[in-house]
Amino acid sequence: MIVWVNGTFGAGKTTACRELTALLPGSVLYDPEQVGVGLVGVLPPERMEGLSDFQDLPSWRLLVPQVAAALLAEVPGPLVVPMTLLRQEYRDEIFGALASRGIPVHHVLLHTEETILRARIEGRARQRAGSADPALVAEQSRWSLEHLADYQAALPWLVTDAEVVDTTVLTPRDTAERIAALVRRGSARRPIVQTPEPTADTVAAAVLLFDDQDRVLLVDPVYKAGWEFPGGVVERGEAPTLAGVREAAEELGVVLDQRALRLLVVDWEPHTGPRRGGIRLVYDGGRLDAAGRAALRLPAEELRSWRFVTLDEAAGLLTPGRVRRLAAALRARRLGEVLALEAGQPLGEDAAEAMAEG
Repeated sequence: MIVWVNGTFGAGKTTACRELTALLPGSVLYDPEQVGVGLVGVLPPERMEGLSDFQDLPSWRLLVPQVAAALLAEVPGPLVVPMTLLRQEYRDEIFGALASRGIPVHHVLLHTEETILRARIEGRARQRAGSADPALVAEQSRWSLEHLADYQAALPWLVTDAEVVDTTVLTPRDTAERIAALVRRGSARRPIVQTPEPTADTVAAAVLLFDDQDRVLLVDPVYKAGWEFPGGVVERGEAPTLAGVREAAEELGVVLDQRALRLLVVDWEPHTGPRRGGIRLVYDGGRLDAAGRAALRLPAEELRSWRFVTLDEAAGLLTPGRVRRLAAALRARRLGEVLALEAGQPLGEDAAEAMAEG
């Protein structure tokens, strides 16, 4: 089990978590910042150019769940994690990876009013002024104060996702006792679908659903970063169309006729980094009328929200490969054809025609 204690700098995460380990039998303090420090020490300096935060390293977000799983194989747990996590897509990536390993996550936000936070950050800098490098203390204080704006921007999703503990007038011990009570009740546990990481390339089926303006439906998973098409991996012995119908029902509550799905795109996705590749099939699932849109239902442990978007809007939500796949699917739907792609790029005559169309 992971107890992830979130909050901006000055909220009292580290001191509260030290107290918390005394209240949760078998618990161990796990600070992912040490993973970042290790990476910064190993990676070439040019890789860090332009990065102000090691959380922006994909390798950090990959390693944090892996190290957590390794630690839980050594100690009884839980792991108490004092770590600021303000980007929702990073939360999804890390928490989803933990869930895929069967590790429950309890998410707690320590919140303090900004005036108090500023006073704490400035007070800490004054305390360290005589015992540490003045330039380093000033830089750390400046960095902490600048990130208060990022925290305020992240608050809308944080207060929705995490159980909030206001630490403005609490001692570290009081805060730890509040967190321990939340963990024991289970009210801070985040329901996230356990989607095991594939061990080989896969076949996946996506179903495109449209509104009356021909905008396409995208969904926002809670277990990985970014938006997606409705759909999922084809299970062993399952027909791809049946997989698309099953996923639409499970994810959205939409009942489709397997025979009515029309294949638009066959794409081969390469294996890149930790992500497995394979064959990606895209089907036209038809239009949803007003009643169908009103009936959409999302499983809380799997999807956060949905929206209908144009291709241009999708470009800001999907990875580049998925944008290319969507563009090809919309073209195939318009032409009444099936298009073959590799890594999102059309092949043969389809490539020439796509270039001619611009």
